[in-house]
Amino acid sequence: MKEKLLQFKEIFDGDFHIDKLHKTLYATDASVYRKIPLAVAYPLSEIGIKQLIKFASEHGTSLVPRTAGTSLAGQCVGAGIIVDVSKYLNKILSLDLNNRTVTVQPGVIRDELNAYLEPHGLFFGPNTSTSNRCMIGGMVGNNSSGTTSIQYGVTRDKVLKLKTLLSDGEEVIFDSLSEEDFKNKMKLNSLEGKIYKTLFAELSSETIQQAIEDEFPKPEIHRRNTGYAVDSLLDNSVFGTSEASINVCSLLCGSEGTLAFSTEITLQLDLLPPPLTAMVVAHYNTLESCLNDVSIAMQHNLHTCEMIDDVILDCTKKNKKYESYRFFVEGSPKALLLLELKSDSAEDLQQQTTDLLKSLQKSGHSYSLPVLKDAEIDMAMELRKAGLGLLGNMIGDKKAVACIEDTAVALSDLPNYIGEFTKLMSDYNQSAVYYAHAGAGELHLRPILNLKDNAGVEYFRKITTDVAHLVKKYRGSFSGEHGDGIVRSEFIPIMVGNSLYELFGRIKNAFDPLQIFNPGKIINANKMDESLRYEAGREEPEIETLMNFSDSEGILRLAESCNGSGDCRKTEKAGGAMCPSYHATRNEKDTTRARANILREILTTNDSVNKFNSKELKEVFDLCISCKACASECPSNVDMATAKAEFLYQYNKVNGVSFSDKLFGKSSQYTKKSARFARISNALFSNKISSRFIKNIAGVASERTLPHNSIKTFSKLLQNKQNEVVNSDFKLKKVLLFVDEFSNYLDADIASDAYDLLTGLGYQIVVIDHLDSARALISKGFLEEAKKHANDNIEYLKQLVSKEVPLIGIEPSAILSFRDEYLRLADDIASAKEIASNTMLVEEFLASEVVNGNITASSFTSEEKKIKIHVHCHQKSLSNQKVTFDILNLPKNYKPTIIPSGCCGMAGSFGYEKKHYKVSMQIGELRLFPAVRKAESETIIAANGTSCRHQIMDGTGTKAQHPVTILKNALI
Repeated sequence: MKEKLLQFKEIFDGDFHIDKLHKTLYATDASVYRKIPLAVAYPLSEIGIKQLIKFASEHGTSLVPRTAGTSLAGQCVGAGIIVDVSKYLNKILSLDLNNRTVTVQPGVIRDELNAYLEPHGLFFGPNTSTSNRCMIGGMVGNNSSGTTSIQYGVTRDKVLKLKTLLSDGEEVIFDSLSEEDFKNKMKLNSLEGKIYKTLFAELSSETIQQAIEDEFPKPEIHRRNTGYAVDSLLDNSVFGTSEASINVCSLLCGSEGTLAFSTEITLQLDLLPPPLTAMVVAHYNTLESCLNDVSIAMQHNLHTCEMIDDVILDCTKKNKKYESYRFFVEGSPKALLLLELKSDSAEDLQQQTTDLLKSLQKSGHSYSLPVLKDAEIDMAMELRKAGLGLLGNMIGDKKAVACIEDTAVALSDLPNYIGEFTKLMSDYNQSAVYYAHAGAGELHLRPILNLKDNAGVEYFRKITTDVAHLVKKYRGSFSGEHGDGIVRSEFIPIMVGNSLYELFGRIKNAFDPLQIFNPGKIINANKMDESLRYEAGREEPEIETLMNFSDSEGILRLAESCNGSGDCRKTEKAGGAMCPSYHATRNEKDTTRARANILREILTTNDSVNKFNSKELKEVFDLCISCKACASECPSNVDMATAKAEFLYQYNKVNGVSFSDKLFGKSSQYTKKSARFARISNALFSNKISSRFIKNIAGVASERTLPHNSIKTFSKLLQNKQNEVVNSDFKLKKVLLFVDEFSNYLDADIASDAYDLLTGLGYQIVVIDHLDSARALISKGFLEEAKKHANDNIEYLKQLVSKEVPLIGIEPSAILSFRDEYLRLADDIASAKEIASNTMLVEEFLASEVVNGNITASSFTSEEKKIKIHVHCHQKSLSNQKVTFDILNLPKNYKPTIIPSGCCGMAGSFGYEKKHYKVSMQIGELRLFPAVRKAESETIIAANGTSCRHQIMDGTGTKAQHPVTILKNALI
């Protein structure tokens, strides 16, 4: 087969991979399953998909369609060829404003579609928690619903037409048909004709129709995805008494790519929802009280009725991104209901809110009812959307497992159903997680299991089986919106009976007689407790690391905390910084998820003595720019930047270090030496001939300008400054100013500005200018040297740094090392934590002093200036951007704005390196460079990272200033 795959690769219209790296990357999705595929394909067009269908038919393999890979039931996992349409088939093809329809390719992201539609007053209603990266093709495959279904329905309600390729390669369009059109289709001498003949023969049977009425979920349950949606084909002129047309799209929606391969999708759109919004957040002491209020709340015109339980709320407490989003949580609720109201008028919205509050107060179930507005609502909904990813924060091997998380029952049955479910969990001595779409009768219920343990896997099956019978008792839907996949397909006969399950099989055979489309899902189901991500009972390796990963119980469990939810696949259009290299390349291998997957896989399967010795790990970490966005933006806080540092250290022990890496990693040593001869070194760096030679041997891109040494280091400048201020009267506190190796030797003028600013504001400065932060060493994996610096620095500072005398720094990547990597490198952890708790960016310190009233606008000019701010990635991850905005907003007539720029793309040495230059500039061009170029000539560009300033200069020709320089120049 390998030879056939290689031959196919040569003719395939797209990218085709059969290497270990890509096959491993696509062995998992967001489910608990793992299957190594035969190959991974990225078709450029329908031609490539036709080629794949032909190849699969001729060679007895299968095709597994995939978009973002966020499916929870294992739909995207299979042993055949994974067909990823997300990279190339992602275009919006046409918009019909008169009919309010849009036609898209399957790889279009839901939120990006709505951003395109918003200026036209339209939107696509179904809204999943993964909406900033999930794609329309996947939403059709799963019949996705989301938080808005109580107002706008599910995906099946919106799909008007599907352009598809059938299993014989025939191109077929499915859309609305009259009875006459349907019967004409039956006359076709083709696979399409066979499909229509089969559907007519099967669904015309009164016995079948009665079985559907008896066995399918109650009609009021709108979220119904169990098996094939044959019930949706009955109420029309072909099979029923209605005069309505029939549309086979309703059958294809939720079919998980098992019947046909969709290449174009036409959607019905809705008018944008009313602009004014209020959200009542009802707090409950018990789950029962919460559920009893759902029916009461749903008597109002809600746009959202979502539930969050205490397990998820607890996961947010130490989360770097979401802890601040808890601002509205009062006390320690067992559950919350998020109840959203919308209106076109403020008066009506107030009346709706008042009416809802009266109803909830009358019921007496809740203990607090705060009302949120505007951005507060967005934060609350982000907290709810992060539910899936936040569950990855559970430390250890027990996780909240997706197996029964998609059940839906009639709203009137919800309290009793949850009561029985809770008792069932109690009988198993299990706790569970409860969250999601309470208003639609669907809660994402998750048992907490250890699937590395045989007993945990047994519970996995037993609990799923028992809940399937419980859902059937209430005539609910076992798959509400997440689909059957691997985890639930096995239970479809329980839900609909053997007769209808056999019907599903006949329909599958009509569409796909060779079983090439996503086999093992819905029909001929795979076993739900086989092909799991972890091998139950296997002795997991103990991985020794230099850095301390005890907060996640080791680096392996750090990797395992990634549950595949794919937050790292959002593009630059979604905001945030994660993941810059993916933003540029759109390759799965350049996501945080990919790095975590490969790290987990290699650490558990590599037979080498040094388990980090892997070319696959080397490749997958290559474009990680260590921005640390994953440490905060990933709901599971999967810190791949730190993992990369450890990987490089371990890998280099076996494979050695390149001259270029040694030069960059130990750059502070060389910079310190060249600073003695600054004019000479700068001349060499500037001269075309000598700089070309230096770049060549250092592996630096020829397009780059080399950073120059300051003519005088800050240490030299300091001698004069100390003489000038020796008799000054310091009115305010003493601070330790950490002048790092970058600020001392390369940006002495900025360090000087920081010193002048602080002394000018009345602070007593003690300069620390002889310590090396070890930032460059860490980034290139020289961890033994970095550890020595960290220990030396902590030893020196532990008697100096305190709450009263904080340590403040200029260069974000250097000073924030004290709050981040030092806690993993230090031997004296207690002192390291104490120093970390009293270490600040200079902007953080100044902003806190403004709040304390020690710094006011009266110290600064009243001159008008516009400022655009780009903030260093490490600050975004480990601090926040607001502090920089706040201090630059202090001068009376300064007007700062933050550029929503993500990462600049330079990332220390990354962007200098010849092999990374192109990606570096691509990242810069996504958001930062265009924003800088659009700025008016008199606008000041602020950037506090030395790498960021160099990137802005190289990319736009604009000289950016550090915020302390801007403020120092504003002093009066």
